[in-house]
Amino acid sequence: MIAVNLLNIFYYLVTLILNDASMLNTLCLQSVSCVRGGKTLFNNLDLKIKSGTILRISGDNGSGKSSLLRILCGLLAPQSGEVIWGDQAINKDRDQFHSELIYLGHIPALKADFTALENLISLALLGGQVITAKEALQALSAAGLADQAHRVVRTLSQGQKQRIALARLRLPQPKPLWILDEPFNALDQKSNQLLQSLLVEHVKHGGIVALSSHQTLSMDDEPQVVRLEL
Repeated sequence: MIAVNLLNIFYYLVTLILNDASMLNTLCLQSVSCVRGGKTLFNNLDLKIKSGTILRISGDNGSGKSSLLRILCGLLAPQSGEVIWGDQAINKDRDQFHSELIYLGHIPALKADFTALENLISLALLGGQVITAKEALQALSAAGLADQAHRVVRTLSQGQKQRIALARLRLPQPKPLWILDEPFNALDQKSNQLLQSLLVEHVKHGGIVALSSHQTLSMDDEPQVVRLEL
């Protein structure tokens, strides 16, 4: 019995190590420029985001925050330059790159006639994650949405919708790269603080977060946070 328990502990520790090792990557921008509507938003931007880092992007409306995030995840092609994940450009193997990231836009991509539970399972599947209803319920519960899990999304508040989308970050086997556009929008103070704690915890395990926000955040004082003003 002791030998079996020791073996189980060994396998558990190996799993933790492998999960953390899979997050040890770097996201780089090399001479990236962005032009939208004939206006240059940023030019020849060089940036290296290492594992264990939260890139905090801020700037005025129209400064290019959302465009930069879309470039980082490959949804928008830069005017020039390229984005490197690990040791290759993200356009070399888009499927592999997208399997390692979660991108959440500033408007939750939810289906109004689906329940919160159905939406989370659907979002995970679209992102290449097959999860059980139990795992989805656990993620929703951790986001404070246990009572709303079986409610149709069109009956929920904007803050609850935002928390459903963000519940993807609480699913098992988290992806290493999180790219989040204004993730704190519509969140109450408690949900805001819970999300900040989750982001800090993610990068402490070797993950990377790139986010935009116009809010003042308590995590700004954390050593893992790097600021970028556009």
